[in-house]
Amino acid sequence: MLPYFSLAGRTALVTGGTRGIGHMIAKGFLEAGATVYLCARDAQACEAAASELGHLGECHALAANLASEDGIKAFAEALGERIDRLDILVNNAGTTWGAPLDEYPAKGWEKVMQLNVTSVFGCIQQLLPLLRNAASQDAPARIINIGSVAGLTSHGEQAYAYGPSKAALHQLSRMLARELVEQHINVNVIAPGRFPSKMTSFIANDAEAMAANCAHIPMKRWGRQEEMAALAISLASTAGAYMTGAIVPIDGGFHL
Repeated sequence: MLPYFSLAGRTALVTGGTRGIGHMIAKGFLEAGATVYLCARDAQACEAAASELGHLGECHALAANLASEDGIKAFAEALGERIDRLDILVNNAGTTWGAPLDEYPAKGWEKVMQLNVTSVFGCIQQLLPLLRNAASQDAPARIINIGSVAGLTSHGEQAYAYGPSKAALHQLSRMLARELVEQHINVNVIAPGRFPSKMTSFIANDAEAMAANCAHIPMKRWGRQEEMAALAISLASTAGAYMTGAIVPIDGGFHL
């Protein structure tokens, strides 16, 4: 791999790294030479994913429930016992909730906002000491938040909290990018369109739904694992050292 895209000697944390987009990014980081920590609520899934990816490089599992402030603090303490610096933080853990407008429950709204926005803020806040330890002018630490084109467009598909939560995450990322740039910490957002994941499996497993969905994407297809990994590697490597505050759609043109 060209040195511009190498992550050798760097340590990365990927939340929600056991499946979907998080798994794609974790795999790419390992292939680029990083040491990777996977975080998810399910300890068994965490261990299984770390074992699966272990042949690519040094991959560790660290289960945690990031849906509460106490859970985030406990996780940060546990991670701090293992490492003293964190070069790359990928906030990928998230959720959605779908229901008709007249029936959309407050608990659904609260759950989505908590995990997609509040918990991301909490993770960044609690992991700042580790990020600061890794940051330098020549090699900034990186925060990569996983947003969504749902935060850029009005296509809600009855997931009324999801798009607003991702739009809030985009704006939070801009604010933090401005604040942390002097500390040599870059903050950027990947805003995916359709990629294979548990969240989108109800479409991928239905040929008619898949065809209808692709019809709305200018490239007429979903994204691929290697495309997501390559973008994340770019933002985490020398290629992204001069980027901060960017919202980068990767959606086959859907946001257009």
